Amino acid sequence: MRRPTLLLALFFLTGAVLAAGGDGRTVFAAGSFWYTAIPADAPLHPDSSRFTAEFLRQIKAYYGNVAINTTAYASPVYVVDADVPKVVVGEWDCQRKGFRDPDLARQWSAVPIPAYAQPAAGTDGEMTIYQPASDTLWEFWRMRNSNGRWEACWGGAMAQVSRNEGIWPKHYGATATGLPFLGGQITAEELRNGEIRHAIGIALVDTDSASQLSWPARRSDGYNPKGESGRIPEGLRFRLDPAVNVDALHLHPVAKIIAKAAQKYGFVVWDKAGAISLRAENPLSYTARGLADPYPALFGGTPRYAILNGFPWDRLQFLPRDFGRP
Repeated sequence: MRRPTLLLALFFLTGAVLAAGGDGRTVFAAGSFWYTAIPADAPLHPDSSRFTAEFLRQIKAYYGNVAINTTAYASPVYVVDADVPKVVVGEWDCQRKGFRDPDLARQWSAVPIPAYAQPAAGTDGEMTIYQPASDTLWEFWRMRNSNGRWEACWGGAMAQVSRNEGIWPKHYGATATGLPFLGGQITAEELRNGEIRHAIGIALVDTDSASQLSWPARRSDGYNPKGESGRIPEGLRFRLDPAVNVDALHLHPVAKIIAKAAQKYGFVVWDKAGAISLRAENPLSYTARGLADPYPALFGGTPRYAILNGFPWDRLQFLPRDFGRP
């Protein structure tokens, strides 16, 4: 009879560890850009107004809103103890590159995947494993269990996470920019607590060419073959104007929490998608453990694509290229 209570206690404990805004603790180095507030007097990009216009163009062109991904194109995060058995994760050549990465094989040679783990729905099949005891993070893209054997198309393992700036080394990690899901996803614990204390990752549809990336992006899959002016480069950071009175806006409560974080920590362009979108931690983090999906209660019946309706996107402020780079 005590097992559900203990499980629930463990869930809230791990949720607090992951939610950088939940209780002030962090996963990456405390000085990471993810957790650093943007100064009120920060300089703006010389093309800030043009980028805002481009952002508004993309909203209008692609579905008319900014969505919050949950069950698909958002990663579940499984926080595991030191005693979880380790398994080998193979590299699945889903892109038909015709070769394997030997260093990735080393990184995935002993991964503590719990028996209940499931990747996200959708074609990207994301999954994240975080083991505080070993200070290690594993991230997977297009993860699957094939005949009892785990394999993924790409991702990586990050050692000494608590000392890392929150950026994947080299070409590893599951997002196009090498920015980990654990840094920029919104968690249900943060929404319950009413505060997000980190920058929020955002995916755009149209971005500038890959050569135009901005720190903290490690790389980019940007594509702008016609050289369209005003395209936003991947990695660029931006915020909601701090002068906006968020409490006076007619917004969903979740949108107000996001807006206040966007004023203080901002957004970072970390990927491309079919629509402009944020990622909230996949409810599989909860349901795979036998817990309830937290989002129906948090969203209060509002569809995830409508949570941000009324958000003052016309009041965005884009920061200079490589803003905050050490």
